[in-house]
Amino acid sequence: MTAVDLGLYRVVAFNTAHDSENKIHDDATARRFGFSGGLVPGVDVWGYMSHLPALRWGRAWLERGTAECRFLKPVYDGDEVSVTARDEAGGLAITVECRGEVCAVGRAALPDAAPAPALAGYARVPQRPEPRPPADETSLAVGTWLGLDPYPITSEMAARYLADAHETAPIYAAENLVHPRDVLRVGNFAISRNVLLGPWIHTGSRIRHLAAVRIGSTLAARARVAGNYEKSGHRFVEIDALVLADGDQPAAHIIHTAIYRPRQLATA
Repeated sequence: MTAVDLGLYRVVAFNTAHDSENKIHDDATARRFGFSGGLVPGVDVWGYMSHLPALRWGRAWLERGTAECRFLKPVYDGDEVSVTARDEAGGLAITVECRGEVCAVGRAALPDAAPAPALAGYARVPQRPEPRPPADETSLAVGTWLGLDPYPITSEMAARYLADAHETAPIYAAENLVHPRDVLRVGNFAISRNVLLGPWIHTGSRIRHLAAVRIGSTLAARARVAGNYEKSGHRFVEIDALVLADGDQPAAHIIHTAIYRPRQLATA
């Protein structure tokens, strides 16, 4: 695809998770943790970042593109967010700024097509039933398999997200395609629907798209806990997940990292 002038992408951030089970998105709880208000979800910040590679490469990027994102500073509801991308080593280096700070960085690329990870390499296990076990070193032990039951991406859900995110890229509505944010959010669900979490924070991901997903499809996952470690007083989990569409069709491969037990829990 011919390169286009990506320019500067501006968007007003919106906290889509004010009422979610994860109270790090609630203003009162987040302030007790030292933040100015409820955090805009990392997957939504990733959604803003994905706008520019989607413009550069179009559907091809949704079918086989790669990306990574790291969240460095909070983004709050109502923040004016600036997203820029520069050509670097055959891809795009992406930066998110708000309140005069760099809040997230990442990279996107469009490599040649490659085989999807083997489905047989990811164990099929059921999503854990209620009551979920508390998130800890046992329930999220390295090597543990996590299942995520299929759930639909309806046209109403897709339209609501495009409106909430002020997404202007035409490809999603024009081609009836699921936004990359909803694909990456599978990583959140693979964790949160298997263990009971307190306030927790998505810190970054690596993504490889394997197929464009049509609105109306179901999404599910087979995931393995790849890491469980302490850093700077926080307890982190990393999962290696194969996102599946409409049964057993690989849609994305993601490595998803989160703080599942923030150090502030000791004093919050």
